[in-house]
Amino acid sequence: MESLSISQIIKKLSLKNIPLFTINELGGILGTDNRQTLYKRIQRLTKSDLLQKLIKGRYLFTLKDTNDFTKSNFLYQPSYISMQSALSFHNIMTGFSYQITGITIKKSKKFVINDKDFSYSQIDPKLFWGFEKKEDFLIATPEKALLDYLYFSTKGINNLDWNEIDTTNLDKKLLIEWSRKYNKIVVRELKKHI
Repeated sequence: MESLSISQIIKKLSLKNIPLFTINELGGILGTDNRQTLYKRIQRLTKSDLLQKLIKGRYLFTLKDTNDFTKSNFLYQPSYISMQSALSFHNIMTGFSYQITGITIKKSKKFVINDKDFSYSQIDPKLFWGFEKKEDFLIATPEKALLDYLYFSTKGINNLDWNEIDTTNLDKKLLIEWSRKYNKIVVRELKKHI
């Protein structure tokens, strides 16, 4: 196996135009499935500040820019951006969330990377819908983001302040229809505020 120089590795990673990758994807890009060789290359790239380990087995190529929502989807899969983060993105929530909030069907999880909190709340698989692809990340529609937020608020996991929510541009009929897929508490709370 030929040894690749750092400049050759940078060129290969730049050509792929993938800022985030798993260790297996990196092995494919660099043309090696030898774990020892791969770990040595990762160590060299990390030492040169070209690669950042985000969590175990997941890396960021530091010469490529990526946003926090894309990182969030990548860190914990499957997941989509929802609740405060999505409501802020869609200009439904007046406040700004410093935490990136996601929904997953796996167990709830939190990561702190570069002083940024990434939080994931577990939802029943039958409620894992209502998201779309924007740019290169998955995000809840405005209505689904509000329903997810309300759902977890009724469970006491977060605190929904209706004074921060602007429902003017939301599809009220769709909100009521979708709320019935959650539970009666969500339907009742929603009807009080829209």
